[in-house]
Amino acid sequence: MKSFSYIPNTEQDRKRMLDFLGIESVDELFADIPSSIRFNRELNIPAAWSEVELNRNMARLAGKNANVDEYISFLGAGAYQHHIPAVVDAIISRSEFYTAYTPYQPEISQGNLQAIFEFQTMICELTGMDVSNASMYDGPTAMAEAGIMACSATRRTKLLVSRAVHPEYRAVLNTYAYGQKIEVVEVDIENGLTDTKDFEAKLSDDVAGVIVQYPNFFGSIEDIQTYAELAHAKKALFIAVVNPIALGILEAPGALGADIVVGEGQSLGNPLSFGGPYLGFLATRTEHVRRIPGRVVGQTRDLDGRRAFVLTLQAREQHIRREKASSNICSNQALNAIAATVYMAYMGKEGFQEVAKLNLQKAHYAQKRLASVKGVEPLFSAPFFNEFALKLPVEPKTVNKELLAAGIIGGYDLGRDYPEYKDAMLFAVTEVRTKDDIDMLAERLEEMI
Repeated sequence: MKSFSYIPNTEQDRKRMLDFLGIESVDELFADIPSSIRFNRELNIPAAWSEVELNRNMARLAGKNANVDEYISFLGAGAYQHHIPAVVDAIISRSEFYTAYTPYQPEISQGNLQAIFEFQTMICELTGMDVSNASMYDGPTAMAEAGIMACSATRRTKLLVSRAVHPEYRAVLNTYAYGQKIEVVEVDIENGLTDTKDFEAKLSDDVAGVIVQYPNFFGSIEDIQTYAELAHAKKALFIAVVNPIALGILEAPGALGADIVVGEGQSLGNPLSFGGPYLGFLATRTEHVRRIPGRVVGQTRDLDGRRAFVLTLQAREQHIRREKASSNICSNQALNAIAATVYMAYMGKEGFQEVAKLNLQKAHYAQKRLASVKGVEPLFSAPFFNEFALKLPVEPKTVNKELLAAGIIGGYDLGRDYPEYKDAMLFAVTEVRTKDDIDMLAERLEEMI
């Protein structure tokens, strides 16, 4: 049998092991397997590369990606290009953070535990909630876990979710709900917002939780206080799905009646990375603390009275005994959470607000500039944050193809998820986009329309 080069044993190592076993070759280890069912030929795969060849080929493959360092991007739809201060990578690249694992042993994990505690504290301040967990896989799974929490708290099995919530979030929710035998009912859209009349018509006494995004998938800013009040009137919990950057200028959902707040933390100091890894966050009110999935870090005192941090308020079943756990989240997103912590600490309150204001102002300039192109018009008239939808006289697929050739990553084709908006695109504008970038996009649209 041919030796596999990725096993780091020398020929001398192999000979010593064979001698110890009293055999001549590795083939003898498989002598009991009939030759008729053995794979008696080489695998049909390319030959191994040298390190130089490997690096060259991987660079070539990576070069096929249209990345935001080389292209001007107006694509958002749940993942956003924001400026990441150099201090973020400088700190999370330290070995004590970079190799983060679930800190079960507090006596040797105080640094990680404190960083995670600070993350929880900042998320609570941002969302206006009482307690936060240490991080989730991503925004969609955080939302699904919140839905399960609502069902557990109310002992009901129906969730009401707006169609203006990110379609991928709703898809993940449906997957989780199927296994838990939870019914998911969707509410229609009106002018880029949740249809209030349809919402009230579908809000029954057996609804466990109501889910609305703020701002929603289209970037429109929902009146979540109204939906929270309607949900509470039926003794259901209200779940807000948020863009954390938007909370730099929008009222905290906790002040508007939210019971659980979830979201995607990628915008907080984490790069796009072609889709991950990201981190979700989940914050809630004190009465639901025992139902929080994932990890919770608490502050305490050690035997000498010194400030200390530990995992708290949850049994170990949450992490290792799947059949007894209330949630099966187990992977540790701590490195991403620490990046978010460094970002928020570095930006501070004023810096965070400034970033949010830049997103808002630049997006509104972009919407006005693009809507001035003949044949282009806003799809909705609702107030928006840093994303907006436009109706185009040309197929979005064609538009994006031509924009890419011009070095621009265009918007999101809404027809992929909303058949009623088949000729519309969703554009995102963050603080990294300049006036020249926006004007260039408008000029390219004018040329092709």
